[in-house]
Amino acid sequence: MPQVTIIPATRDLHTGIAKNGFYKKKVAGYARVSTNNEEQLTSYEAQVDYYTKYIQSRADWQFVKVYTDEGISATNTKHRDGFNEMISAALEGKIDLIVTKSVSRFARNTVDSLTTVRKLKDKGVEVYFEKENIYTLDSKGELLITIMSSLAQEESRSISENVTWGKRKAFADGKVYLPYKNFLGYRKGEDGLPEIVPEEAEVIRLIYRLFFEGKTTYLIAEELTSRGVPTPTKRQSEWQSSTVESILSNEKYKGSALLQKKFTTSFLEKKMKVNEGEVPQYYIENSHPAIITPGEYEMARAELQRRKGIGHKYSGKNIFASKIVCGDCGSYYGPKAWHSNSIYYKIIYRCNSKYKTDKHKCGTPTLTEDTIKDAFIEAINKLLIGKTQLIDDCRIMQTMLSDTSEQEIKLGEKNDELDIVRGLLAKCIESNSKDEQDQEAFWQKYNCLEERYNTIKVKIEKLYDEIKIRRQKAENIGAFMFELNERDGIIDTFDERLWFVTVDRVVVNKGKGLVFEFKNGIKIEVAL
Repeated sequence: MPQVTIIPATRDLHTGIAKNGFYKKKVAGYARVSTNNEEQLTSYEAQVDYYTKYIQSRADWQFVKVYTDEGISATNTKHRDGFNEMISAALEGKIDLIVTKSVSRFARNTVDSLTTVRKLKDKGVEVYFEKENIYTLDSKGELLITIMSSLAQEESRSISENVTWGKRKAFADGKVYLPYKNFLGYRKGEDGLPEIVPEEAEVIRLIYRLFFEGKTTYLIAEELTSRGVPTPTKRQSEWQSSTVESILSNEKYKGSALLQKKFTTSFLEKKMKVNEGEVPQYYIENSHPAIITPGEYEMARAELQRRKGIGHKYSGKNIFASKIVCGDCGSYYGPKAWHSNSIYYKIIYRCNSKYKTDKHKCGTPTLTEDTIKDAFIEAINKLLIGKTQLIDDCRIMQTMLSDTSEQEIKLGEKNDELDIVRGLLAKCIESNSKDEQDQEAFWQKYNCLEERYNTIKVKIEKLYDEIKIRRQKAENIGAFMFELNERDGIIDTFDERLWFVTVDRVVVNKGKGLVFEFKNGIKIEVAL
């Protein structure tokens, strides 16, 4: 009969440390609080002090460090520098044991928690959760960790939902909050509502004025930088084109607020998404003092869209930029210098493509700035005859364009249809993975469904575009009406602002004069 002699293990299964030898474990603490208020900071300091003393009091432990994260949420570990530094040190063999207050302090995300614990376990590193009295290298450790992490994750979900509910309730009550540290023009008033910062408001008005003069957002950013104007964040001296554009398109500067433009899609990953109708939005008019007029805001928004439609061809050199069109070839008119080295020097405007080819030279005439201005004064005065009726007609047109209910109904129907086809695609794939099928028949069915899916998506995109175009036209007409309403009597001098707001484009025709196409759709011809 064979004799079996059991040779006892001499090293720890997880750490590989000799069982009979004396070894001081390298121990680190981890402390974290999730907000920056004073009460929590006191708790944070207390945690650091406690773990330092706690680890140093053990003769069999060697104190490494207390790693910390301050003011950071625990639902995801990606942006926790202290936590990530600690894990790296542990994986490099610099730490044998991590001591922390509880599972919820370590991570509220089950996946992050278990992944980290298993990664540490593979390297023989243990985590001790004091509140739950869990050692992760214990045989029951992982089961307890799974249970506790799941509970902590649900707690985090509950907190997130409560915070979201609180914010939406505030939105519904008309309460407006601005990110004052990064928002130019306003500060938090004594009543808790936004109040205007006079010197910053002047910067906002300057941006709008330069934009109305025809300058691009890039040129405006350059000018603000050269003037040494502080940026909204105050942390950088150089303005960006995107910052200027955001100011020109932010409704808060006209005293209104559209709330919940974005929303959090996942409380774990804190991912933000632009709200395209998934959650309610709240539009509050006259919510706080305005820095610019509603008309100026609508003008800027409309002009931004117009310039984007023109693309790289838009020139921001002057107010006539990308507004005057050659009736022969469709190119824009641009300024050119005549007799630049003589006493007859002057700036004229002509078709930018007039001499680009030898075969065809546009027959449209050159124009001077005074010619354009005088023609505009004549056209706008013709338009202003019967102003009251004109504004009434514009109001009717704006109402018709603003009503997108028909398109929205179709959009809902198409989205429902898309969901059905998406479900059929999923079933088709699932069925093919489970059951043996004729692959040729499978791919034929799949391709048919995919084609149907893509066709519906194209129709949905067209409906979105149609709604967007209608709303943009309604905004253009709104700005047009607002400006005309401010004008009384005959216009006898050229007004840059009036030109900017009312004129969509001017077509120069050979031998026929200028055709002014206004933003309400009316065309008026002026002979040269």
